[in-house]
Amino acid sequence: MNASDRTPADLLRSALTADPARPLITFYDDATGERVELSVATFANWVSKTANLLQGDLSAEPGDRLALLLPAHWQSAVWLLACSSVGVTVEIGGDPAAADLVVSGPDPDALAAARACTGERVALALRPLGGRFPQPPEGFADYAVEVPGQGDRFAPYAPVDPAAPALRVGGTELTSAALVTRARADATERGLGPGSRLLSGLGYERWEGLSAGLFAPLAAGGSVVLCRHVDKLSAAGLAERVASERVTDSLV
Repeated sequence: MNASDRTPADLLRSALTADPARPLITFYDDATGERVELSVATFANWVSKTANLLQGDLSAEPGDRLALLLPAHWQSAVWLLACSSVGVTVEIGGDPAAADLVVSGPDPDALAAARACTGERVALALRPLGGRFPQPPEGFADYAVEVPGQGDRFAPYAPVDPAAPALRVGGTELTSAALVTRARADATERGLGPGSRLLSGLGYERWEGLSAGLFAPLAAGGSVVLCRHVDKLSAAGLAERVASERVTDSLV
């Protein structure tokens, strides 16, 4: 990847320039049987639309804090890169009452906690193919309703500062530049490079899961097979997936 990349959004732009057609995230939910594969170009399009939603409709600005109450999921990865594009700091499992915005999944406990946010609230149904809620939660914008009409290209109103906080997870806060540096180091440690396929069954509530499930493969020019509820998969089923997805490394 480009040595001058200083933010996660930079990493995605470099991946888009290098090979937009290659897979970036292949997502499985072994509780529902869902499988979704997103190329770099498709993923980047979702990121652009979400960043436009953030900056335009939700009036998010650099320095704002967003509490992300989502599991490891391809749509969570989209929000992480969209926030990086705008300059919004993501707090994984953050306190909605202390956040400027909150993004929640469909879990009733998460939605109840998210209501403490006095700013903008967005809810995701996490249904296959990004489907909407049958009935949107009261007080929340339905992401699947709001995002399709957003623009396919994104330009920030203000440049993103690589030295500004980008992510808070597990009590650790990382700037954009520090996040990229750490992701590259993780990729090197695991021997990831262009064409690598890392299967991750880790959650996003810790850095290790975020790195394996998004940032390290992105920094290396590789891709991730992101598996939610992988504990429901038999050992034989996991071995079959490793073979069929041409996985080169795994963390479960």
